[in-house]
Amino acid sequence: MTDDLTRRRYVVGIASTGIGLGLAGCSSGGDSTDSATDSPTETSGGSGGDGDWEQTDTVDMNDELAFAPKQIEVEAGTTVTWENVGAIGHSVTAYEDNIPDGAAYFASGGFDSEQAAVDAYPDEGNVTEGGTYEHTFETTGEYEYYCIPHEMNGMVGKVKVI
Repeated sequence: MTDDLTRRRYVVGIASTGIGLGLAGCSSGGDSTDSATDSPTETSGGSGGDGDWEQTDTVDMNDELAFAPKQIEVEAGTTVTWENVGAIGHSVTAYEDNIPDGAAYFASGGFDSEQAAVDAYPDEGNVTEGGTYEHTFETTGEYEYYCIPHEMNGMVGKVKVI
């Protein structure tokens, strides 16, 4: 079953890479920071490193195949909203093995497991241009998630609940 999941992610990633790379070249280059605030964030030296936690409850999904910001920190009970600010469809899919024990699983499309989300994409769980997905985080800890078609392009993110 793991081999099927890995093959499926590979095929979806390869299929989306041609589209994603073609569109990524059309974006305006330069500033890679999508911060909506003027306050500095802790930095560990690299983009998206473990020290880059931004306090916000909104994450953009963009045509650069990224979650912005990549890592957020919220208090327990906060509802986080992911908004697709680009033209390319995305998903928000938790890594089932990388969420705190006892935490509710989350994925755009309302799935109760990672496998169900992967199997149903793109017919279900695809957040299209201007669309949003919300999840309320009740359990403290770190959550890791990804975009099904763009995981191989590095479209992954983290939520730290305190």
